[in-house]
Amino acid sequence: MSAIAIRAAAYLVQSLSMVDRPDGGHKLHDSNTPFVGGVGLLTVVCLAFALLSFVHFEMPKNWLILGLCSAIIFITGFVDDIISLSYKLRIMIQAIVALVIVLSGDMMLNELGGLLWGQSLQLSGWFAIAFTVIAIIGGINAINMIDGIDGLSGSISLVSLFLIGIVAFMDGDQHNLILITALAGGMVGFLYYNLRYASKRYARVFLGDNGSMLIGFILGWLLIDLSQGLNPAMTPITAVWLFSMPLLDSIGVMLRRVCLGKSPFMPDHLHLHHLFLKAGFFVSEITFLIVSFHILFGIIGLMGLYLGVPEFVMLFGFLLIFLGYFLLTLRPWRFISMLRHLRILFGTRLGFAPAASCKIFSGNFTAKETENIAKTINEELGPDVNFSIRIFEQISARHNSEKHYAITFNVWLAKEACLSEKILKQQIALLQQRLKERRSIRLRVLSARDKDFDLKACSTGSAFGESLIVGRRSLGPQALTFEVMG
Repeated sequence: MSAIAIRAAAYLVQSLSMVDRPDGGHKLHDSNTPFVGGVGLLTVVCLAFALLSFVHFEMPKNWLILGLCSAIIFITGFVDDIISLSYKLRIMIQAIVALVIVLSGDMMLNELGGLLWGQSLQLSGWFAIAFTVIAIIGGINAINMIDGIDGLSGSISLVSLFLIGIVAFMDGDQHNLILITALAGGMVGFLYYNLRYASKRYARVFLGDNGSMLIGFILGWLLIDLSQGLNPAMTPITAVWLFSMPLLDSIGVMLRRVCLGKSPFMPDHLHLHHLFLKAGFFVSEITFLIVSFHILFGIIGLMGLYLGVPEFVMLFGFLLIFLGYFLLTLRPWRFISMLRHLRILFGTRLGFAPAASCKIFSGNFTAKETENIAKTINEELGPDVNFSIRIFEQISARHNSEKHYAITFNVWLAKEACLSEKILKQQIALLQQRLKERRSIRLRVLSARDKDFDLKACSTGSAFGESLIVGRRSLGPQALTFEVMG
């Protein structure tokens, strides 16, 4: 039902020209794309409520309030997708919805568990209300903030729903289990259109603020409902582990913005998936890695819950993980450099480098030489150049079972810079000179801009290689690709 609703909504919004358009800035995609993922989720929420009303003739009051607030969140997100509301207005509406949930739906964080060396930490009065409102707003925006590449937020949400579903199943909570199952099915319907795979290189629909805010809101509601009450299904710290990656990313990026002297609410390209992109990872690889970490942290949370690990130990463990993550990413360009190096090591030492196409690459370097050359390129280009390095195994060049590799790298052209042909040639010449002086390396150009293309035009394509159509002319390749020659 979710897939059907999304397909119908996509046709509708396309006909009305209400689509997510690339802006050459924060939005990295390459074509006008419908933002109707939330339509599928809202559809399955309505179906879940219809099923619950059929199975249980008297719908609990807090569920009715959940349905009303879900509709308000969806509408807010949809309007934001169309006209871009200010973050202050969005947060104000989210706060009002959270207050309604707290004051009318009997959903409040009163018990935080044994976080003080086994001593129960309880909240009361207006402090409990404020803490719950902040937690709900945080959950809504955490999913929204991680929604930056195809398949990521949907996959993260699906994993969280699966993990929360285990908790609800073990507790025998039929009401929540029906809602969780419906939402998981709805998310699968969305991911069919949003995930990248062999026959589909780009997402056909986006989750949109309407979808990311809706799923973030309901996940927050489920985590609070299952962790509070006289006989909670899980501890509050378990809820943190089941929502780990959105929390790590959203809190971490806001703290980094503050440390860099920026507003914590201003969008940028400092999210974890952006850092992986700048290091040269593919979208599918990034989604797989981040979702794998989310699964790992979720399993740790469930093991801590069912094995009876003290709650303060689980809190201390999560804080250690967050501290390590924050320190690693505090200097984004150092983290990107480390990721580039790890990517090369995976290719050479673990054998993950793809095979080179026959007669295309002529580079022939040993694993050690490849690692040293990649390190040199990384050091010489530095943080001011947006580039990625790739290696390919030369199958035909093996000697005594020792693998040899070809090395290529892309220099991504800055989308905010208006490049003249003269400046572009100077940048290429300087790059070649640096590499030649350091290791006597020559560069062979594999692709470049067309000679007849007007280089004085401002490049508004994606920083990561996807190009846009401006007027009647294509901007052409957004990267200069070189092979390293010994």
